Amino acid sequence: MTDAVILYNETTANTTYDYSDYYGSDDYPPSPCSNFELKEFGSVFLPTLYSLVFIVGFLGNGLVVCVVVKHRNSTTLTDICLFNLALSDLVFLLTLPFYAHYSRVSHWPFGDFICRFISTCHHAGYFSSVFFMVAMTLDRYVVIMHSHRVAVYRTLRAGVVLSTSIWLLSLCVSLPAFIFTKVTGDDNLSNCTNNMENNAWEVYNIFATNILGLVIPLLVMVVCYSRIIPTLVKMKSARRHRAVKLIISLVAVFFFLWVPFNICHFLYFLQSKEILPNGCNFRNNLKLSIVVTETLAYTHCCLNPIIYAFVGQKFMNRALQLLGKWVPGIRSPSSRDFSDSTFRKSSVMSRSS
Repeated sequence: MTDAVILYNETTANTTYDYSDYYGSDDYPPSPCSNFELKEFGSVFLPTLYSLVFIVGFLGNGLVVCVVVKHRNSTTLTDICLFNLALSDLVFLLTLPFYAHYSRVSHWPFGDFICRFISTCHHAGYFSSVFFMVAMTLDRYVVIMHSHRVAVYRTLRAGVVLSTSIWLLSLCVSLPAFIFTKVTGDDNLSNCTNNMENNAWEVYNIFATNILGLVIPLLVMVVCYSRIIPTLVKMKSARRHRAVKLIISLVAVFFFLWVPFNICHFLYFLQSKEILPNGCNFRNNLKLSIVVTETLAYTHCCLNPIIYAFVGQKFMNRALQLLGKWVPGIRSPSSRDFSDSTFRKSSVMSRSS
């Protein structure tokens, strides 16, 4: 995952990519096939972007967690999914300060266990985030398309079982990150890298990143929303167009942020197997593309709270009420905005839209 600095420890959201060859050693004066300029660029670009993503994502997802916990007595299945989605993003985001430091100094000073642990958290946070998005997509599909038949099954107990299953699945998928990630080098210049010991594990990383982390989730979103949108369009709701635009944006954001990185990662794998040309320019441009597209993909953690939570009026009111107590100058909605009758009306509007 982020071996751009273990970049996509497959977390990314995903697998660990070993870019230590251009993070871990200085090459000056530059050789004919030098990574010196790329290393200098990465040492500035990655810490800056990682820091911004961490701050914005931590604030947004932290607010989601606080709101759901504060109103846990009225928690629904959707709230449980939102809570776990935000928690997944937080687990992923908490690894970024370590990788920001690593990319800046080209040295891993935190030891072998922290290297393995952070790599595993990076993978688990990414996969659980993707899996919870898939779960929310399927939940929306069955609620809109088969509401009468599934209403009795959408209980808090079902939400707890679903969440536990997704976290266990994410940990199982991320287990190779803990097994194969290790610290190499000496105390003065060490690298935290994913050292695959055979081709089978390399193929697994590619499979997990591209199939489990992108193709299957994207396929589920496209299939479900392609059936949901025509149903919403037929409904006589004044807010139907907003709902349709929101659904399209969900798929578009996920697609455009993750596909470029996965393509670059796949090309990097092909080049490592000498299937693609191994020229200096092509290799350096590919590494640069991985660094840029990876960081952009990580911004999805910042957008999740906006896409999945803040678009709901009830959740927005609760968030403003909480912020009104913490931040001076923010107007807190009146108590009547949170009355049971208001929530019932909001619930009716949500189902119709």
